[in-house]
Parts: sequence; C-alpha cells; structure tokens
Amino acid sequence: MLNNSYKSINLKGEELILLPQKAIYWPSQKALILGDLHLGKVSHFRKNGIALSENAQFKSLEILKTLIESVKPNRVIFLGDLFHSSLNSEWVSFENFILSFPKIQFELIIGNHDIIKKESFENIKIGLSEEKVIVPFLLSHEPKESKDYYVLSGHIHPGVRLNGKGKQRLLLPCFHFGKQQGLLPAFGTLTGLAQIKVKKEDQVFIIANQRIVAI
Repeated sequence: MLNNSYKSINLKGEELILLPQKAIYWPSQKALILGDLHLGKVSHFRKNGIALSENAQFKSLEILKTLIESVKPNRVIFLGDLFHSSLNSEWVSFENFILSFPKIQFELIIGNHDIIKKESFENIKIGLSEEKVIVPFLLSHEPKESKDYYVLSGHIHPGVRLNGKGKQRLLLPCFHFGKQQGLLPAFGTLTGLAQIKVKKEDQVFIIANQRIVAI
C-alpha cells in the first residue's frame, strides 16, 4: 500500500503517481513504469577488476520486488537499459525474479545498453518493442519529439542541483516534465546523474529522503 511519500500529478488528463523508489504508477492502466535499472552492472564491473560489493547486485531487484508487492500492478514497463551488459551471473537472479510474478505482464522498451539477444527476454515472456503508444503517452528509451503524444522516457538519468545556505551543493535525482516530454529518474542503484536545464514552465520533482518534493 502506498504511503504519503508519493506525489500524484495530472498529466494530459491522466493521473500519474510519482514514487520515491524512482518509478511511476499509472492507476488507470495498473501499470508500473520505470527506466534504467542497468542490471548486470555489478558483475560486469567486478569482472573488469572494479571492486564493488557483491550484495549491491541484488539491491535494485529487492527494491522492485517490494514496490511490486506494494502497488500490485498488472503490468511493468521498463523504459530501456534494463540489463547493462551481456549475459552474466546476475541474469539468473533476474530470470528467477521475473518468473516469480507469473501474473504480471513485463514489457521492455529496448535501450542502447540492452544488448542481450531478444530470445533471452522472450524466453521469460518479456515483451519487446522499440517504443510503445498508450494514449496519451508515447513510451521510449531516449527522449524524442512527437506531435501526437506526450513522450515519457529515461536514458538521461536526470538530476537537479540544489544550493544550501552554507554553499552546499547537492545533485538529486528527479522527475522532469516539460511541455511535451517527461523524463524519469534512473531506477538502478548504481547509476550516475546528469544535471538538466529547467525552464520556468517545467514541472520538476526531486527525490529526497525517500520523499517526492516539487521544486
């Protein structure tokens, strides 16, 4: 069950619930939308001599499991960069995770890091597409222009920098909604942030202390 840490907004006549776990729940579609998990990144880095905790590879899936059990979606849509590398030891954990939710429809909008063969995703019944239209939205991995739909995408890993009283500067992940384009924060726990430019008319919501805050 959701608590008061989320933020509900109306976008193009649809209610979207922004979650502090860095995902969107779309109630009318019973859909959970998230981007840029970059699973497999820990094993990829460890294989290349970069010391990361082995436990770090399970963190994103643990968060996603708790989130799914909380909002109980009928479908989960990944906005690309689901698996960061070629098949490695983390794929088995991911495969078992997907198979543990047989009643949920999982869908992947293919991103630039999704280099695994399509058959691997299809074997665990993950639907694949380059982009997807669910009116009034077009779901894509990278930002793009559309005359007909409002675009929701990932890829950028958006963040905004806040300045404190003591010259503190903090870059925080955010949801960013412009006139015709919305950016979701990266869901994965080992992803960086890219500072974005914010226009006066934009809607921006940062994630701080497990809460959604409008700025």
